[in-house]
Amino acid sequence: MNFSKLLLLISLFGVQWSPKAQERQFKIHTVAFYNLENLFDVIDDPNKLDEYSPIMELKSGRDVVYAKKLHNMARVMSDIGFDTSKTSPSIIGICEVENRKVIQDLINDSLLINEAYGIAHKDSPDSRGIDVALLYKKAHFKPTQINAYKLKIFDDQTQKQVYTRDQLLVSGRLDNDPVHIIVNHWPSRRGGETRSKPKRIAAAKLNKRIIDSLQVINPYSKIIIMGDFNDNPNSYSIKSILKPEKESYKVKLKGLYNPYMNLYKKGVGTTAYRDNWSLFDQIMLSKPFLESEYNTYRFYKAGIYNKHYLIHKQGKYKGYPYRSWSNGGFSNGYSDHFPVYVQLIKEVEK
Repeated sequence: MNFSKLLLLISLFGVQWSPKAQERQFKIHTVAFYNLENLFDVIDDPNKLDEYSPIMELKSGRDVVYAKKLHNMARVMSDIGFDTSKTSPSIIGICEVENRKVIQDLINDSLLINEAYGIAHKDSPDSRGIDVALLYKKAHFKPTQINAYKLKIFDDQTQKQVYTRDQLLVSGRLDNDPVHIIVNHWPSRRGGETRSKPKRIAAAKLNKRIIDSLQVINPYSKIIIMGDFNDNPNSYSIKSILKPEKESYKVKLKGLYNPYMNLYKKGVGTTAYRDNWSLFDQIMLSKPFLESEYNTYRFYKAGIYNKHYLIHKQGKYKGYPYRSWSNGGFSNGYSDHFPVYVQLIKEVEK
């Protein structure tokens, strides 16, 4: 059976497909990433600048808003990839979360609690107190090691160290397949793209060192790199340092595939500013995910989750992501970023 026909049949028949003529079955997992746009709790931490978070700037009703924000995030996360897999993602990288408590509150929401997510998280030194983390369904993914890599960067004018997010490496087994996942939230473009560019180049070099360290041990390592990179697929940090290919068949051993390069070329984005779209949120994969045999998990497809309820319907932000925080208050929206996801498939042995 050719590959295109296989994918068509899987997309039509969902998680498992078993036509009598072929007697083949496939499992599918969604792996996602979502910037949760300032998911902070309502407690003022004296060791962080969390008092500048949108929820802490509210004069009243913080507890009610916090519950709504959690539920809105949970709704999106439970929906990503559902059309194909018929379940919520097995693995979800997240960023812009204040601490482990807000993550725990999130997975305890009524829409997620029955999915039994585990948490991989380490506190970052970020000055605002925001972290990255990885959620995983404990029934499918078993972490074996969790490491945080610090990014040491400096302000170009003051020469003082800038404290930013760690890069989180989670190694484990997805239904017994060894997998490594790196969760990223690279330095923002505050101060302008040109001035901030060296910080993201430094982040890319750290990411490359993590990838190289895994591939020195095993060149065939299955690696997923996900995050809000604050750079587009054609930015120097990604294109010239990580050097992913935009076509899967061109990827060599130890190389990377970025399915979002072609989406960006089509004008698709995950976040918008002044009527310009950026595709800062991306997921990249190493060569072993691209092989043609399906005895282990392989790449199936990539997408941007931008369903209608995540989009502003009117006003000057019509068509933009429906964000949570606007005009100094809570809009009952979701995030200023759309989530991204990839789906992996594996043939089930009879």
